[in-house]
Amino acid sequence: MKKTLLILSLAITLASFSTAQTVEKKPDEFHTSQIQGHPRPIPLPFIRESDVVWSTEIWKTINVGELFNQFFFFPDDEYINFGKKSLAYILWDAMAAGEIPIYEDDDLLVPIDNELFVKRYTRADTLLLEIGYDEDDNEIYQTVIRPKYFDGSEILNYNLREIWFIGRQDTRQDSRRMALAPVKESYRELPNGEVIPLGNIPLFWVPMQNPQVRSLLVRYTAYIDPNNVVQQPTWDWVFLNQHYDAYITRESNAYNRRIDEYRIGQDAILESFSIEQKVFEIEDAMWEY
Repeated sequence: MKKTLLILSLAITLASFSTAQTVEKKPDEFHTSQIQGHPRPIPLPFIRESDVVWSTEIWKTINVGELFNQFFFFPDDEYINFGKKSLAYILWDAMAAGEIPIYEDDDLLVPIDNELFVKRYTRADTLLLEIGYDEDDNEIYQTVIRPKYFDGSEILNYNLREIWFIGRQDTRQDSRRMALAPVKESYRELPNGEVIPLGNIPLFWVPMQNPQVRSLLVRYTAYIDPNNVVQQPTWDWVFLNQHYDAYITRESNAYNRRIDEYRIGQDAILESFSIEQKVFEIEDAMWEY
């Protein structure tokens, strides 16, 4: 009898344990998935300033139009793609909801009020449209208010600030992504219909080492492999592993100059490549005798 009760008690315990390990299945799924809870970003080791023997800052641009970087652009419509978002919409929606802080500058010194930024960006544009002529053959204009919305497909570049360093303890080179900015090509539309290009302007800068930002990026998937929608990494993984093609636009220098301020055309491309090679060769040079 005692043996029977023991077996029954063990069966009840195993049944309750299996129930606690809930396996959920969505109505449109043919397989089950284990609940993993809220994903957390991989913690990065703390580096003391006294342990850094060499450091430099690098500014890069990620061109979404390049074939390798096209996963930054898609999916471009979360409503058609069942809630899946591109990086532009991930950052914008989180910023508009006040989930992440944003800044005016890449040094992350001038914070921006999220709510005021959204109101300023989505402020309606007033346009004068020609609708016809009067009896004296004079042009007739009508004032039209055009609502403005954020369009993630207009973000074709991202500016990135990184810090590269070598630690005293292991003399290995490492890097951290410090700030990221979605960049939009801006224009000024005059009342007469003329459009004046203002160039590529960052919307805002996001602190990439901020725990709120990393928690956001680890929740969303980057659709890198179009042939396998299941095994896809998170955006936090993309930036940790630098899984993107970017070119250097500036290195920290005494004059605080960008490359395009002292090099143009092919010379600017060669200068960008030269800086990249120099940074990677510093670690090897430390081991020469």
